[in-house]
Amino acid sequence: MPKVVGYFGVGASMKALSRRQKDRKLMRHPQLRESIFERIKDGWTPEQIAGSLIYENASVRVCQETIYRYVYSAEGMMDDLWWYLPEHRRKRRPRNGRLPKKPEPHPALSIANRPEIIGKRIRFRHWEGDPMLLRQKFGKANVTSLVERISRFTVLQMNLNRTTARVMGYLAKVMRTLPLTARKSVTFDQGSEFMERLHLQA
Repeated sequence: MPKVVGYFGVGASMKALSRRQKDRKLMRHPQLRESIFERIKDGWTPEQIAGSLIYENASVRVCQETIYRYVYSAEGMMDDLWWYLPEHRRKRRPRNGRLPKKPEPHPALSIANRPEIIGKRIRFRHWEGDPMLLRQKFGKANVTSLVERISRFTVLQMNLNRTTARVMGYLAKVMRTLPLTARKSVTFDQGSEFMERLHLQA
């Protein structure tokens, strides 16, 4: 409409967005951009990349926020850069978004209430449980360890994920193979996979 004169908000917004995209640092420095691409695909996080650029005293460098913005921009999404990040999120989580509330253990299950005889390692039959996370390439798989506090006898259990039902189910199965006199108590950390009580009466 050549005869129409005035301000058009949508058109102005599109022009401004186009200018910002062209003026972005990673668009103006293709060598830096390709270097960052290679590191992301090698498993580096934006925080690690930004820190390495400072450590290497690079002449041109960017902060982690600039890298994240490019990863989730239209150009970055075309290259599927989000897939190489640790969380594999297609959409970026808001920087100041509310984090999910972690389940809290019952106050009665606090380690502060553990009998003193367990803390002093006087009697055999008291255990400690702890999960060991594996490298990212193994996915959600992990190993749960059970260690007897005096003898240091250790039981390792492989788990496909960290869900409470799977982890506690395997632990209960392992502990039931021991005589009652050898399994008086188990102390866990505050991980969400240990929020369920372990029943070993049978």
